[in-house]
Amino acid sequence: MSCRIERLVLGEDFAVLRVSGRIHGEHVDTLRELVGREKGGVALDLEEVILVDREAVMLLAHCEANGIELRNCPAYIREWVARERTRPVRRISDQKTGEGHDIENL
Repeated sequence: MSCRIERLVLGEDFAVLRVSGRIHGEHVDTLRELVGREKGGVALDLEEVILVDREAVMLLAHCEANGIELRNCPAYIREWVARERTRPVRRISDQKTGEGHDIENL
């Protein structure tokens, strides 16, 4: 089973993206793009999601941190997202300039 995304419009300025199936790394860019297209508010309904990988969880954590509601989120995904949100941002140094840069989870 693959990932399926349905767009439901609720009012003029709000959409729900209903995700079902398995969200793997190959689906993350698509989901990120669809969320980015929304002009108003957006929520992700995860009720029918059965499996996620780390890339998907990192995207969900980023979405939630940016005000996107995660609806009907399975408990194991909710716990994993919460852990990802508490992870510190790592820094790396550019070997040529010595400048430090934050590495985001996405």
